[in-house]
Amino acid sequence: MREKQQWIYICSDAVGETAEAVAKATLRQFQGGEARIKRFGQIRHEDEIRRMMEEAAAVGGFVGYTLVQPELREMIKAESIRLEVRIVDILGPMMQAYADTFNDSPQWKPGLLHELDDDYFRRVDAMEFAVKYDDGKDAAGLLLADVVLVGVSRTSKTPLCIFLAHKGIKAANLPVIPEVKPPSELFRTDPSRIFGLTMKPEHMQHIREERLKAVGLPGGSRYASPERVQEELRHADELMKALGCRIIDVTNRAIEETAGLIMEAARRAT
Repeated sequence: MREKQQWIYICSDAVGETAEAVAKATLRQFQGGEARIKRFGQIRHEDEIRRMMEEAAAVGGFVGYTLVQPELREMIKAESIRLEVRIVDILGPMMQAYADTFNDSPQWKPGLLHELDDDYFRRVDAMEFAVKYDDGKDAAGLLLADVVLVGVSRTSKTPLCIFLAHKGIKAANLPVIPEVKPPSELFRTDPSRIFGLTMKPEHMQHIREERLKAVGLPGGSRYASPERVQEELRHADELMKALGCRIIDVTNRAIEETAGLIMEAARRAT
């Protein structure tokens, strides 16, 4: 006999993305986390909450909500009692802790997270910058960037630039190749804005071998040979030391961890 479908309802007077993200993260913690998520966004009236709660009650689900309007928050609590439906206030405890600790009051305005503020446009500009100046396409970007990443192939330069762009940081990257002379712009860039990425040779070789497999090329290519990997890393190390930049070993580091080191160093330099 087929088990009854499990449901999680998401309710918000904004978009509801925050609550849905929390619900999805919760599901990943359960081996049988196959519940379906149904989102109700842009809630404005109490009768919308009533209908949603009655539907949740009918299927035996529970509700996660990010409501900031006081009257809607009271309504969902009342309906929870009336219908015996469990509700989870995702924003409320954090807002209350802030108010109590810092003696402040919230604006009670839904959707503030998604307003098109200066931070939003800064991130968009940074993303466009990362795409335009990726992989040394235009050396002029080295002088315009907040952060410049240099390193041999497969040191995660591009993913790091994209991650930093999401933080509003304009990042350019330049591949280091023994046969290619670095552009003069690199040596005119403030060393405090340059970060050299390196990696343990054996780890680099493994990553390159996997990359060759992924694109259907033979594993014996010079690109992944121990000799070539050693040559490239040695050349890159000499360049980084000549630049006087900070060198980060990205072996077994998550993108977020490396980005954190870069952002912290960049803050200290300003």
